[in-house]
Amino acid sequence: MTISNASPQLYNEDLAPATERNWGPFSIFNVWTSDVHSLWGYYLAASLFLFCGSFINFLIAIGIGSLIIYFLMSLVGVAGVRTGVPFPVLARASFGIWGANFPAIVRAIVACFWYGAQTAAASGAIVALLIRNEGMLQFHQTSHFLGHSTLEVICYVVIWALQLLIIQRGMETVRRFQDWAGPAVWVMMLILAVYLVIKAGGISLNGNIPMDVLLEKTKDAGVPGVPGSFEALMAVAAIWVTYFAALYLNFCDFSRYSPDERSLRIGNIWGLPVNLILFSLVAGITTIAAFQVYGEVLLHPDQISAKFDSWFLALLAALTFAVATLGINVVANFVSPAFDFSNVFPKYVDFKKGGYIAALIALVLYPFAPWEGGAAHFVNIIGATMGPIFGVMMVDYYMIRKGWLNVEDLYREHGEYRFQNGWHVNALIAAGIGIVFSSILPNFTNILPSWWGVYGWFFGVAISGAIYYGLRAKSIGAVPKTA
Repeated sequence: MTISNASPQLYNEDLAPATERNWGPFSIFNVWTSDVHSLWGYYLAASLFLFCGSFINFLIAIGIGSLIIYFLMSLVGVAGVRTGVPFPVLARASFGIWGANFPAIVRAIVACFWYGAQTAAASGAIVALLIRNEGMLQFHQTSHFLGHSTLEVICYVVIWALQLLIIQRGMETVRRFQDWAGPAVWVMMLILAVYLVIKAGGISLNGNIPMDVLLEKTKDAGVPGVPGSFEALMAVAAIWVTYFAALYLNFCDFSRYSPDERSLRIGNIWGLPVNLILFSLVAGITTIAAFQVYGEVLLHPDQISAKFDSWFLALLAALTFAVATLGINVVANFVSPAFDFSNVFPKYVDFKKGGYIAALIALVLYPFAPWEGGAAHFVNIIGATMGPIFGVMMVDYYMIRKGWLNVEDLYREHGEYRFQNGWHVNALIAAGIGIVFSSILPNFTNILPSWWGVYGWFFGVAISGAIYYGLRAKSIGAVPKTA
């Protein structure tokens, strides 16, 4: 689509509606293999397994969560297919042409945190391999810099730099990279599982992890109920849904390249409920087998591969996990802030420059390592921030505008989405109140119940969505349907 009379402050080639739409079902499927099949994805799945108490409970909780994820991703994915625009441009319809910078910056900052977390996980796999050497182990233990071992810092910087090479040629290179990176880690996950199952003497689906061990490993996670209880299972499903909170906002950055809704639907079905459940099944089997073999709970796959007797197998595992984690970082945590920062200053910042800004922020965050600690707690804090934005955008797109937008006006200063001088006050009020209840009160005060934070993303969506619908309906009534 050619945009006539577009404002230079709102338009550049990277933000324009997609013209090349060659991301078929396999590429959409591999968005999810790249996103899920990472060290952090495995770490979270293995951590959530401990809350379930048994394998069957784990599959039930993850299965429910995965179906919810599929539904939510379809909502924002369809918007991307229909409009062809990236997330920060889509946000202009609800937040205003300038107000959209608020959700864009929030999403970009969250991506920077995840960018650092995933880079640290990938570099950790390399560190686990290197310290098998006695000299490297001694260096790792005795030399420190920026609050980490010097070896960890070196590996982090190397992995951080390698990721920048992937995006040098734009989104098509991202697609090609993810098309093989995601499936590669599936192969390594199966090798890991088979290796441990053979050493354990067979597959065990009973759990076999004593309750006292489960209680010890989960006591500080902030999840209500004891492992295996109804409260714990619901919390597992909620945390699994919240893990994908960032991509609920910017999945349209990828679905906009899909030729039609059918391709999107097929890719999502295989990539989300089917792929998520199978991946979680492998993670659960591996966690049980690792406990049987080594007598301890190992939640990080690089911890497991570091114990392999075969140096070659350990090398293969470390490299595969590292490459796969690069895949998710490019898909989930580079593309989005690249578009988001570009949206704020489209005249001066293009896709690549926006990505470089995100990578630089992740590098600055490394000495503080805010991602270190419990997986569930980190996911809830980061994810809850974006629930209110999602609630406002989806209510506006589906309930107010009935699934249709004036795409050309998304790029015009004086078009339909100018609202109050470019800012939509109703959306900002609704999102602001939602953030108070989803993030600020549960994480920085004791006003709300302790379990509230686990469901912070859901409260954010519901509260902000309801407030926005009420304010919007009251101020202007029904919005006419526009093509």
